[in-house]
Amino acid sequence: MSEMKPQAAKIIHAQGIHDLLAQYSKQEILLPRPISEIYTLIPQFFVILDERDDKYDVIACVAIEVFSDELAEVRSLAVNPDYKGQHLGEQLLITIEDYARSLGLKKMMALTYVDTFFHKYGYETVEMSSLPEKVWRVCVKCPKFHHCDEIPVLKIL
Repeated sequence: MSEMKPQAAKIIHAQGIHDLLAQYSKQEILLPRPISEIYTLIPQFFVILDERDDKYDVIACVAIEVFSDELAEVRSLAVNPDYKGQHLGEQLLITIEDYARSLGLKKMMALTYVDTFFHKYGYETVEMSSLPEKVWRVCVKCPKFHHCDEIPVLKIL
């Protein structure tokens, strides 16, 4: 078995990403993402695969959404519960931050229920009002807009 490390997602990974995210959306930890959206956004995803038995299962994923020439968001960060404790979330976070830097971005934000994870990597909790790019482009369309319970975090890259 080869080393499990982040790689750019391919179309063949869309269903695996969808299935992984669905596990967390059923628990209301992540918002659901339709498979059609994942197909469209596949260039924004990175995955970690378990390559046992040549199945190449998606066991972790993350995506980036760019809002401006300075700000992007860490989205859809998820690790299969069977693989927790292997630092896969950390690997994906570092990968997406490096990718953001390569694009010339200066700040990364996330909305999360697990702010302590992000705090370990230099993110600080901020007020949602400090992220107008996110609020007015994405949040206004969210069913939780008027009662959002996610915690906004921000990191200067």
